[in-house]
Amino acid sequence: LSCRDLSAQLSSLPHRATAATTTHTQISLRRAPAPRAPLTTAKRLQLPSAATRDDALASLVGQLEQNLTQDEEEDDLYLPDDASSARRRAAQKHQDELPARWREIHGSDDWAGLLDPMDPLLRSELIRYGELAQACYDAFDYDLASRYCGSCKYPRRAFFERLGMPDAARGYAVTRYLYATSNFRFPNFFSGRSRADAKLWSQRANWIGYVAVSTDEESARLGRRDIAIAWRGTITRLEWVSDLMDYLRPVADEGIPCPDPEVKVESGFVDLYTDKDPSCRFCKYSAREQVLVEVRKLVAHYTALGEDVSISVTGHSLGSSLAILSAYDIAESAANLSNGMITMGVQRAAVCVYSFSGPRVGNGRFRERFEGELGVKALRVTNVHDNVPRMPGIFLNEGVPEMVRRVAEGLRMPWCYSHVGVELALDHKRSPFLKDTLDPGCSHNLEAHLHLLD
Repeated sequence: LSCRDLSAQLSSLPHRATAATTTHTQISLRRAPAPRAPLTTAKRLQLPSAATRDDALASLVGQLEQNLTQDEEEDDLYLPDDASSARRRAAQKHQDELPARWREIHGSDDWAGLLDPMDPLLRSELIRYGELAQACYDAFDYDLASRYCGSCKYPRRAFFERLGMPDAARGYAVTRYLYATSNFRFPNFFSGRSRADAKLWSQRANWIGYVAVSTDEESARLGRRDIAIAWRGTITRLEWVSDLMDYLRPVADEGIPCPDPEVKVESGFVDLYTDKDPSCRFCKYSAREQVLVEVRKLVAHYTALGEDVSISVTGHSLGSSLAILSAYDIAESAANLSNGMITMGVQRAAVCVYSFSGPRVGNGRFRERFEGELGVKALRVTNVHDNVPRMPGIFLNEGVPEMVRRVAEGLRMPWCYSHVGVELALDHKRSPFLKDTLDPGCSHNLEAHLHLLD
């Protein structure tokens, strides 16, 4: 019996009304349905007289309840705080700061003072955009026996729900899928990819990413309307060929309206970005045309409503290269302006790239145009043991002396590359949860990068 039930039990016991007579009662305390032997005489509870019995019991029960309450309160003082609850409270506190700090997180000051130590709000935003890039891998259909191999496995309107990403589903709506092709003729590119080539959804196109826009609820949390563009990394054979075509080509030759012919990018990346096949339903327009049309439409719509608009581009590996190239193209083509024209008083949407384990894209002049003249921001998350960010331009890159690089570019050497933006270097060997393997691809894995950020 609990102390709270003791008074009720004792009050129901029989007793004589005369004060001179004392009643001895046997109380059997039970913990289970099976009865126990009665207490011995030495252990019997002697009740006081009828005149004082109720007062004494009430005092006893009240004291016991008071002591129990005090003990519970004291125990609460020494209980350890739940780690996950504390982390959620801290995360919520940082998220409440996002509307006032989003330009800083978007690179307005080149992330000065935010990388070491890592700012908690920047950390959460990097992980969030990294998960949008990871969704491109998770949704890509690379089942060699499927007639839809090379496409997205899920419909656009249920993209995040089908991927099991409830936060992204509440926060973003996918407005367009992006498809790419290349005019490089790779023999039997789709051979072995499907058992019925004639019934493939497309002989030339590959699903390469998507454009999404933040919902009203998410825009209120972010402090602006965010247009997110996510690019998928290398999977198909044709994309590997594009990775290996590492000579530089002027962007102006590919239709990008750059006034400087010395601004050059890697030819394989720009081919994948600008090539199209008029005979194909999905890549009738190039990936460049698809993304520019969608961005112009969204920027014009939301700036007309008086909203602040940002353009956040993300990708991993090859997707990182396409993210940098498309962000540059958006700024160069004035697709981030409300009316698509560079005039006074026109609202300009901030453009930022969150790159994960990406290679170099262009030469030194491309970097100057990207960062200085157009004002595009880029934060590159890399693993120091990953070889992909070191290529192309292993020998001639931003690390060599300025004079040597200028001479190499003056001689029009086709392998002189330069990284753009700010680098955030990580080291998987410092994580107790990851172990070294003999596979160099593990250090390139996107989910490993997100783990290191977390």
